[in-house]
Amino acid sequence: MSDAFTKFEHDGWQRVADKYDSTWATSTRQFIKLLLDATKVSAKMSILDLGCGPGYVSATAAERGATPVGLDFSKEMIGIAQKMFPKIEFREGDAQNLSFPEKTFDRVVANFALLHLANPERATSEAARVLKSGGRFGFTTWAKISENPFVKLVDDAIQAHANLDVDLPPGPPFYLFENEEEFRKALERAGFDGASMIFKTHTIKWKVPSARFIFYAETKAGVRTAGLLARQTPEALRKIQAAIEKSVRQYATDGGYAIPKAAYVVAISKK
Repeated sequence: MSDAFTKFEHDGWQRVADKYDSTWATSTRQFIKLLLDATKVSAKMSILDLGCGPGYVSATAAERGATPVGLDFSKEMIGIAQKMFPKIEFREGDAQNLSFPEKTFDRVVANFALLHLANPERATSEAARVLKSGGRFGFTTWAKISENPFVKLVDDAIQAHANLDVDLPPGPPFYLFENEEEFRKALERAGFDGASMIFKTHTIKWKVPSARFIFYAETKAGVRTAGLLARQTPEALRKIQAAIEKSVRQYATDGGYAIPKAAYVVAISKK
């Protein structure tokens, strides 16, 4: 691994890959149809699925008659994807340094993958390089705190009770870019047609079984926030957990909790 943040993310996902399906997937999978619709994925298209994880985006693209290739930097994730969807091609690789020739794919998609890269802009440039002329790139990324109740309840607890001055490798901003115009400018720098960009905010309800589920997911099945929490004292962790659980309870429904979680769905065409 060429940099500390990439190694941190890679090692983290290797460690927690087997927990993804039972935690985060129940929220991230809700955005797949939105992503593929925005990117206009249809039959007979060649699709590159960046940061494919367990392979759900690739599988949904295949259901539409497309031919996907899933790519992830975690060998553990690739192994899970191959077992779940044995008819689909999955490869271990780096979204920031793709091994594919120029103009290989009709579409490139990334469902919450860019957040885990040291250099997201490099990945968007690579996406542009391997896309055919007129091809489309689509991705999802979590909306900023002011638009995202789930993120706010976790962040509020951490800001109130955590020691933020801990030894973690510096990475890109959690929310990539500040607003729609900043997304447009970054994608234009990567070689995309800014005038073609679609930018939408979608909010889903993430249904979880208990108030403590969120703290478990963040500490045992995550990477970046888990790294911060792992460096807290037991007393601070107890306070953070209690604060998260208190906030989660406002979203109680029959049989669990339904927490609003917002993300940006972005799609754009190559010049």
